Amino acid sequence: MTKPKIIGLTGSIGMGKSTVAAMFAEAGIPVFDADAEVRAMQGPGGELIAPIEAAFAGSTGPQGVDREKLGAQVFADKVALARLEAIVHPAVGAKRAAFLEANCDKPAVVFDIPLLFERGGHESVDTIVVVSAPEHIQRARVLARPGMTPEKFAHIFGLQLHDSHKRDRAHHVIDTGTSLEETRAQVQALIASL
Repeated sequence: MTKPKIIGLTGSIGMGKSTVAAMFAEAGIPVFDADAEVRAMQGPGGELIAPIEAAFAGSTGPQGVDREKLGAQVFADKVALARLEAIVHPAVGAKRAAFLEANCDKPAVVFDIPLLFERGGHESVDTIVVVSAPEHIQRARVLARPGMTPEKFAHIFGLQLHDSHKRDRAHHVIDTGTSLEETRAQVQALIASL
Protein backbone atom coordinates (compact mmCIF):
# COMPACT_ATOMS: atom_id res chain seq x y z
CA MET A 1 0.00 0.00 0.00
CA THR A 2 1.38 3.41 -0.93
CA LYS A 3 1.16 6.25 1.51
CA PRO A 4 0.81 9.91 0.68
CA LYS A 5 3.81 12.22 0.54
CA ILE A 6 3.77 14.03 3.88
CA ILE A 7 4.43 17.76 3.59
CA GLY A 8 5.46 19.30 6.92
CA LEU A 9 4.27 22.91 6.93
CA THR A 10 5.72 25.17 9.58
CA GLY A 11 6.61 28.75 10.33
CA SER A 12 6.99 31.02 13.30
CA ILE A 13 4.08 32.98 14.75
CA GLY A 14 2.69 35.62 12.39
CA MET A 15 4.38 34.29 9.27
CA GLY A 16 1.16 33.43 7.42
CA LYS A 17 1.20 29.66 7.87
CA SER A 18 -2.58 29.41 8.26
CA THR A 19 -3.07 31.35 5.02
CA VAL A 20 -0.67 29.03 3.18
CA ALA A 21 -2.32 25.95 4.71
CA ALA A 22 -5.68 27.19 3.40
CA MET A 23 -4.12 27.54 -0.06
CA PHE A 24 -2.98 23.90 0.04
CA ALA A 25 -6.50 22.86 1.11
CA GLU A 26 -8.07 24.93 -1.71
CA ALA A 27 -5.81 23.03 -4.12
CA GLY A 28 -7.31 19.75 -2.88
CA ILE A 29 -4.51 18.62 -0.58
CA PRO A 30 -5.83 17.45 2.81
CA VAL A 31 -4.43 19.51 5.69
CA PHE A 32 -4.03 18.35 9.27
CA ASP A 33 -4.07 21.50 11.41
CA ALA A 34 -2.48 20.67 14.77
CA ASP A 35 -3.61 23.94 16.37
CA ALA A 36 -7.23 23.45 15.25
CA GLU A 37 -7.21 19.93 16.69
CA VAL A 38 -5.92 21.26 20.01
CA ARG A 39 -8.62 23.95 20.08
CA ALA A 40 -11.32 21.33 19.41
CA MET A 41 -9.99 18.99 22.10
CA GLN A 42 -9.86 21.90 24.56
CA GLY A 43 -13.25 23.34 23.58
CA PRO A 44 -16.69 22.57 25.04
CA GLY A 45 -16.95 18.82 25.65
CA GLY A 46 -13.38 18.29 24.43
CA GLU A 47 -11.46 15.21 25.47
CA LEU A 48 -8.58 17.17 27.02
CA ILE A 49 -10.67 19.24 29.43
CA ALA A 50 -10.67 16.72 32.29
CA PRO A 51 -6.93 15.92 32.21
CA ILE A 52 -6.04 19.61 31.89
CA GLU A 53 -8.32 20.56 34.77
CA ALA A 54 -6.80 17.77 36.88
CA ALA A 55 -3.29 19.08 36.21
CA PHE A 56 -4.15 22.81 36.26
CA ALA A 57 -7.08 23.36 38.62
CA GLY A 58 -9.35 26.27 37.72
CA SER A 59 -8.19 26.47 34.11
CA THR A 60 -11.40 25.15 32.53
CA GLY A 61 -15.07 26.04 32.53
CA PRO A 62 -18.29 25.49 30.55
CA GLN A 63 -16.62 26.75 27.36
CA GLY A 64 -13.68 24.36 27.77
CA VAL A 65 -10.17 25.45 28.56
CA ASP A 66 -9.91 29.10 29.54
CA ARG A 67 -6.75 29.98 27.61
CA GLU A 68 -6.03 33.04 29.76
CA LYS A 69 -6.30 31.10 33.04
CA LEU A 70 -4.27 28.19 31.67
CA GLY A 71 -1.73 30.59 30.21
CA ALA A 72 -1.33 32.27 33.60
CA GLN A 73 -0.44 28.88 35.08
CA VAL A 74 2.08 27.85 32.40
CA PHE A 75 3.40 31.20 31.12
CA ALA A 76 7.14 31.42 31.90
CA ASP A 77 7.05 28.10 33.82
CA LYS A 78 8.92 25.45 31.82
CA VAL A 79 7.96 22.60 34.16
CA ALA A 80 4.25 23.46 33.95
CA LEU A 81 4.50 23.86 30.18
CA ALA A 82 6.14 20.43 29.89
CA ARG A 83 3.30 18.95 32.00
CA LEU A 84 0.73 20.52 29.66
CA GLU A 85 2.59 19.29 26.56
CA ALA A 86 2.66 15.75 28.02
CA ILE A 87 -1.15 15.88 28.04
CA VAL A 88 -1.67 17.56 24.67
CA HIS A 89 1.01 16.11 22.36
CA PRO A 90 0.05 12.41 22.58
CA ALA A 91 -3.60 13.32 21.90
CA VAL A 92 -2.59 15.37 18.84
CA GLY A 93 -0.37 12.50 17.67
CA ALA A 94 -3.34 10.12 17.78
CA LYS A 95 -5.48 12.57 15.77
CA ARG A 96 -2.67 12.96 13.21
CA ALA A 97 -2.38 9.17 12.82
CA ALA A 98 -6.14 8.89 12.28
CA PHE A 99 -6.00 11.71 9.69
CA LEU A 100 -3.19 9.96 7.82
CA GLU A 101 -5.12 6.69 7.81
CA ALA A 102 -8.26 8.44 6.53
CA ASN A 103 -6.25 10.01 3.69
CA CYS A 104 -3.97 7.07 2.85
CA ASP A 105 -5.20 7.04 -0.76
CA LYS A 106 -4.23 10.67 -1.45
CA PRO A 107 -0.99 11.54 -3.29
CA ALA A 108 -0.04 14.11 -0.63
CA VAL A 109 -1.15 15.52 2.71
CA VAL A 110 -0.02 18.53 4.72
CA PHE A 111 0.82 18.40 8.41
CA ASP A 112 0.43 22.01 9.60
CA ILE A 113 2.59 21.95 12.74
CA PRO A 114 3.83 25.23 14.25
CA LEU A 115 6.58 23.60 16.34
CA LEU A 116 7.67 21.07 13.71
CA PHE A 117 11.39 21.48 14.41
CA GLU A 118 11.09 22.27 18.10
CA ARG A 119 9.27 19.00 18.85
CA GLY A 120 11.11 16.71 16.42
CA GLY A 121 8.18 16.33 14.02
CA HIS A 122 10.41 17.17 11.06
CA GLU A 123 11.75 13.61 11.27
CA SER A 124 8.36 12.13 10.35
CA VAL A 125 7.64 14.13 7.18
CA ASP A 126 8.90 13.69 3.63
CA THR A 127 9.45 17.35 2.78
CA ILE A 128 9.54 20.51 4.87
CA VAL A 129 7.92 23.78 3.79
CA VAL A 130 8.68 26.85 5.88
CA VAL A 131 6.45 29.91 5.65
CA SER A 132 8.48 33.07 6.17
CA ALA A 133 8.19 36.84 6.07
CA PRO A 134 10.44 39.73 7.07
CA GLU A 135 10.63 40.23 10.85
CA HIS A 136 8.97 43.67 10.79
CA ILE A 137 5.95 42.18 8.97
CA GLN A 138 5.81 39.27 11.42
CA ARG A 139 5.89 41.63 14.40
CA ALA A 140 3.16 43.89 12.97
CA ARG A 141 0.90 40.89 12.20
CA VAL A 142 1.31 39.39 15.67
CA LEU A 143 0.86 42.62 17.61
CA ALA A 144 -2.35 43.31 15.65
CA ARG A 145 -3.94 40.17 17.16
CA PRO A 146 -6.53 40.69 19.91
CA GLY A 147 -5.02 40.35 23.38
CA MET A 148 -1.44 40.19 22.12
CA THR A 149 1.17 42.21 23.96
CA PRO A 150 4.85 42.79 23.21
CA GLU A 151 5.64 40.62 26.28
CA LYS A 152 3.49 37.70 25.07
CA PHE A 153 5.00 38.00 21.61
CA ALA A 154 8.53 38.00 23.05
CA HIS A 155 7.72 34.89 25.11
CA ILE A 156 6.26 32.98 22.13
CA PHE A 157 9.10 34.19 19.91
CA GLY A 158 11.59 32.85 22.45
CA LEU A 159 10.02 29.38 22.43
CA GLN A 160 10.30 29.03 18.66
CA LEU A 161 13.35 28.24 16.59
CA HIS A 162 14.40 31.45 14.84
CA ASP A 163 13.01 31.91 11.34
CA SER A 164 16.47 31.92 9.75
CA HIS A 165 17.21 28.48 11.25
CA LYS A 166 13.87 27.15 9.98
CA ARG A 167 14.59 28.46 6.49
CA ASP A 168 18.05 26.86 6.58
CA ARG A 169 16.50 23.47 7.38
CA ALA A 170 13.61 23.73 4.90
CA HIS A 171 13.33 21.94 1.58
CA HIS A 172 11.08 24.78 0.36
CA VAL A 173 10.37 28.33 1.61
CA ILE A 174 7.15 30.21 0.90
CA ASP A 175 7.62 33.98 1.21
CA THR A 176 4.48 35.61 2.61
CA GLY A 177 5.98 39.08 2.77
CA THR A 178 4.43 39.58 -0.69
CA SER A 179 0.86 39.87 -1.99
CA LEU A 180 -1.65 37.03 -1.52
CA GLU A 181 -1.57 36.44 -5.29
CA GLU A 182 2.22 36.03 -5.25
CA THR A 183 2.03 33.72 -2.24
CA ARG A 184 -0.67 31.63 -3.95
CA ALA A 185 1.51 31.38 -7.07
CA GLN A 186 4.40 30.09 -4.94
CA VAL A 187 2.13 27.47 -3.36
CA GLN A 188 0.79 26.36 -6.75
CA ALA A 189 4.32 26.11 -8.17
CA LEU A 190 5.39 24.05 -5.16
CA ILE A 191 2.44 21.68 -5.51
CA ALA A 192 3.26 21.22 -9.19
CA SER A 193 6.90 20.44 -8.35
CA LEU A 194 5.99 17.92 -5.67
